Amino acid sequence: MELKFLEKPVQTIKEPMAKGEALPEFTVLDANGNTFTNVDFKGKPALILTVPDVNSRACSLEAKKFNRKSDKYENVDFYTISKNTVEEQSEWCAAKGVESMHLLSDADNNFGMASGTYVKDIDALARMIFAIDENGEIVYRQVVEEIGSQPDFNEALDVVENLNK
Repeated sequence: MELKFLEKPVQTIKEPMAKGEALPEFTVLDANGNTFTNVDFKGKPALILTVPDVNSRACSLEAKKFNRKSDKYENVDFYTISKNTVEEQSEWCAAKGVESMHLLSDADNNFGMASGTYVKDIDALARMIFAIDENGEIVYRQVVEEIGSQPDFNEALDVVENLNK
């Protein structure tokens, strides 16, 4: 999929996951360095943000904004996946006071390759939002065409509102 990063064309490695598909098989690491897979998403709806780097201004703003909103939705989990290491993510969470959102490290690029969100040109994940139901099926996908821009927060939160019921 063609996107832009700082107004230059970039490509995801393949078409990213789409509405109606199940999460592909993948492995990432949680905040404690434990393996977290697609199976771990089953049982509760979730909003999954993929971002290039939690330490960048745009990604930090996005994750903090969704973190502030996440407490309102007790029936939906919020996750941010980036190629940052577990240590980088933990330091970011501590510095920004992020406690409600779960950060998952895709430092080895397993999720990015499986989900089609990896952008080789920038060695990072594209900025996208996925909502999944309790069965791990994608019910919503938002692609941010300019990776350096912010997503449509209201549209994503409307989906979360419906999943929270």
